Order: sequence, then structure tokens, then C-alpha cells
Amino acid sequence: MSDTTSTAAARHFPAINLHVLGPVLALLLLIALGAWLNPNFLSYGNVTNVLARSAFIGIIAVGMTFVITAGGIDLSVGSMAAFVAGLMILAMNSLIPIMGVGIPVILCGLAVAMIAGFIAGWLNGVLIAKVRIEAFIVTLGTMGIYRSLVTWLADGGTLSLDFDLRALYRPVYYDGILGVGWPIIVFALVAILGEVLMRRTAFGRHCAAIGANEQVARYSAVNVDRVRIATFVLLGMLVGLATIMYVPRLGSASASTGVLWELEAIAAVIIGGTVLKGGFGRVWGTVVGVLILSLIGNILNLASMVSPYLNGTIQGVIVILAVVLQRERKAAGAR
Repeated sequence: MSDTTSTAAARHFPAINLHVLGPVLALLLLIALGAWLNPNFLSYGNVTNVLARSAFIGIIAVGMTFVITAGGIDLSVGSMAAFVAGLMILAMNSLIPIMGVGIPVILCGLAVAMIAGFIAGWLNGVLIAKVRIEAFIVTLGTMGIYRSLVTWLADGGTLSLDFDLRALYRPVYYDGILGVGWPIIVFALVAILGEVLMRRTAFGRHCAAIGANEQVARYSAVNVDRVRIATFVLLGMLVGLATIMYVPRLGSASASTGVLWELEAIAAVIIGGTVLKGGFGRVWGTVVGVLILSLIGNILNLASMVSPYLNGTIQGVIVILAVVLQRERKAAGAR
């Protein structure tokens, strides 16, 4: 076959881009495997349960996509969620004697969660962008700080929402529209807005530019410090939003709240195709990554193949494999 013919054939039959389609194919394979192993896998109850449980990590992972795309990382999101949940519960409980059990108290709790998330994200961003401390070191430190603070607030135990207020707040997690829970709806909206922000705005392009080459981005008149702080603020506020959806599920917060959430969020981002060292990110891929991780855990539980206590081990292995595959693709591209 001549070169001209080969070129024409390639034009009519383009090669499959596994870098793009790989996560989607993996998701479809998992769905088929789950349906084969257990007939209840595709039941309405199981599907909505998986989506609702994955919504918390998914909301946080969307924010993590921007942080990693800009060349950063945040190891504190799980501890931050626990701390925000603790503050939120304490604030609502303390307002009951003043305002009574009602919607205004819940709205105040929501405001506390969003403000706390904003401040926590802003502090991380300022320490990284202005003080010039590595993101790994800053967020490793704040991870310990937030986990310690929530343990202190709970006096080593559990912070529980007032029983009557919990009953009023429960519909935020357990209700929805047309059978679709509010956490799923919120996750979908966050993912859509995140994809638009990443693909259609200057902010998304600036995140990619900073992650690819910070110095070139500075020479291109990108306000690197402002954008980097904004990525951590966005992530912090999404942690606050995820906490708002999570608290009505159990109505409590403790030192064990949010454990390994940072691993799951980072894993979802990397599995979805975002480059760990920055420079390229895609929110829709992160959504696929979240669903892959959730389905793996769900399949293992339904099939009783592996102890659920080993889910963290499996997620860690997946993260390592995803990074290895990224390096292999980069090396192949360089050749």
C-alpha cells in the first residue's frame, strides 16, 4: 500500500485514542463485569446508592482537577472535610437555643461550611503561592492540623447534630427530584460547570499554562499567584459543598470522617487522564474516574471477592498504575 493510500485510509479510519477512550472503556467493562457477577448490580437501588456515595468524592475531585492541572496537589481535603463538618455541626447546635429548630439554622450551617472551606482553601493557596512553600508540604501539614482540630473539638469522640435538626436536614441527602438524589444532582451540576470552566474560560487555560510551564505563563502575562490561589479556594469551597451534602447522611463528624478522601479524589483525577505534574486536565475524565473507583468498591462488596477493608489498598495500586501509564505514554510520545 502506498503512503498516499495509507494516509487516505488513516483519514477515513482514524486511530482510536486510548488515552481519551481508555477510562470510558474501563468504565463500560466494569459495568458489564458487575452485571455478570451480580444480577442486582444494575438495580435502581444499587445504582442510585453508588452514585450518591460517589457524589462527595466527585464534587471534591472536580476541584482537585484544577489544582493538579495547575501543577499543585492537596492532601488535606479529607481532614478539611472533617473539620468543616465539625464546625458546621457545632454552629448549628449552638444556634438552636437562639433561633430554634428550623430552616434558618440550617442555612447558617451551610454558610459556615462554605466560609470555612473558602478560608481553608485560601490559606493553603497563600502559603503555596505567596510564601513559596511546596504544595505537598503545606497540605501535608494542614492535613494533620485539621484532623487534630476536629478531634479536639469532639474531645476525642463524635460531634452529633441535634436529633430534631437532623430529621429536618436529612432530606438534603435522602430526597431529590424524580427519584434522583440531591447529592447526585449537585455532583452533576458541579461537573458540568467544572468542564465549562476548564474548557471555555481563561481561568481553565491559565491553569493548564501554569502547570505546563510556570515561567512561560508569567512571561505571557498570566497572574500565576492569583490563579494558583484561586484553584485552592475553588477546591476548598467544593469541600465545603461536599460536606453540606455529607452531614445529613450520618448527622455527625469525628476524627474518622473523610479518611482517605484525598486518596480517592487524587486517584479519580489521575485515572481520568489529568496529568499528575500539571499542564493538562479534563473534568469529564475525573467524573469517569470517580465512577470507576466507586464501581470497583461496589463490585467487590457485592461479589464478596475481597474484604472491604482492602479498598484503600486497591485504590493505591490504581493510582500507581495510572501514573506509570502516564509516564509510559509520555516516553512513547518523546520517541
